[in-house]
Amino acid sequence: MLQLLAASEATDRKDTSVSLWWYKPKGGEMKIIIFGASGMIGQRLLSEAVSRGHEITAVARDPSKIRPNGKKLTVKSGDVLNPKQIASLIEGNDVVINATSPGSEVNLVVSTAESLITSLKDKKNVRLLIVGGAGSLEIQPGVQLVDSSMFPQQYKEIALAHRNALGVYRSSKINWTYLSPPIIIEPGQRSGHYRVGGDQLLKNEKGESKISAEDYAVAMLDEIEKPKHERTRFTVAY
Repeated sequence: MLQLLAASEATDRKDTSVSLWWYKPKGGEMKIIIFGASGMIGQRLLSEAVSRGHEITAVARDPSKIRPNGKKLTVKSGDVLNPKQIASLIEGNDVVINATSPGSEVNLVVSTAESLITSLKDKKNVRLLIVGGAGSLEIQPGVQLVDSSMFPQQYKEIALAHRNALGVYRSSKINWTYLSPPIIIEPGQRSGHYRVGGDQLLKNEKGESKISAEDYAVAMLDEIEKPKHERTRFTVAY
C-alpha cells in the first residue's frame, strides 16, 4: 500500500537542541494518545511507542482491530470529529497523535484538523503530532509536488486536502508538529535510520523518495521524545 503524504526545516538528526519547557529525557515515560491507531501507519506508531515504555491510549472507530500488546496500553473507541469527546479522551495525556485516514471522504482531513484544534485550544501543555501528506513538499523552489505534471491524478484530491489541513494547523495557536512522509511509505523493516528535511521532497542517490512505515514511526517518536520541530512541518526519508 503506497501513500502520498508532506515536510519542513532541514535538521541533523544528531542535533541535541530542544525546547526546554517541553523536554523530558529520552526514556522518560510519557502519556500518548493515538487516534487512528488501527491503520497502517497508526499500528506502527503504536508498536514503536509501546516498545519505548510510554503509556499509550489507542483510539479507533473499531477498537476490536487493535490487539493489546503491552501492559501500558489502553484501547478505546472514539470519533475524532467530536471535539467534546476528543477533549475528554486526551485529558491527562502529554501528546496527541493524529494518524487517522479519511478514506474516500477527503473533506474529513480538514474537518479533523479543525476538530483537534478546537479540542486542544485550552490545553496549552499538550502537543499534537500529525501524520501529514507529501503533496505540499517542493520539488523545486516554489513548485510543490501536487502541482507538478508528474503527480498522479488519483491522489490529487487527497493531497490538496492535506495541504489545506496544513494551512489550518499553521494558523492555529496550539502546539502542533506536522510530519510529512516521502512519496512512498509502506510496511517494511525497522532500521532506525532516516534523513530529516524541511519543505523540500527528499530523494536518495537513486532518485527514490521512500521510507518504511516502521522508520517513519521511529522518526515521530524521536520527535516526541526530543522536540525539534514545534509549530512547524518536517519530513523524513531514506
